[in-house]
Amino acid sequence: MMRVNEIFYSLQGEGYHSGEAAVFIRLSGCNLHCPFCDTVHEDGEEMPEEAIVAAVARHPARLVVVTGGEPALQLTPSLVEALHAAGRMVVVETNGTHPLPPNVDWVTLSPKDAFLGAQAMPVLTKADELKVVYDGEREPSTYADIAVAHRFLQPMDCGDPQRNARITAATVDYIGRHPQWRLSLQIHKMINIK
Repeated sequence: MMRVNEIFYSLQGEGYHSGEAAVFIRLSGCNLHCPFCDTVHEDGEEMPEEAIVAAVARHPARLVVVTGGEPALQLTPSLVEALHAAGRMVVVETNGTHPLPPNVDWVTLSPKDAFLGAQAMPVLTKADELKVVYDGEREPSTYADIAVAHRFLQPMDCGDPQRNARITAATVDYIGRHPQWRLSLQIHKMINIK
């Protein structure tokens, strides 16, 4: 049984798979409390893995994004394997503070230690993509000790449109000076989808 906040169908709004149709499994709970978190993930219902897979199977997209909160607190190798058996690719969005099942297809690592300190340091040593939330002020870490294929810098959404515009401009400027980064925008917010 896993505590599931919601399962929904939409487009991936950020990072490498941005714009792709995806089924989202939002697991309840997180070990961190980020000041800019825009997700209500605490509530949920206990669901067996078979029910989760059945809910995912109602949608045609191959991409399944397991998110939270922090999905590593609950995600099991058996759920990943069941999703594979259903023909799905499993992407996990994680803060990296806990290990993941080894059979996950794609890891999106979004560390939060810049905002929360040592308690939020990632333990993962590799990921497919690194997505760093940038506040436009602090020098973002490149996490050079973590093997990643793709590096994304994402402007922090603080809820204030004027400050958000300044943060986005600072992010664009930073990427122009540090081209190892790519821009990640939260397009789901821009086009008003879930």
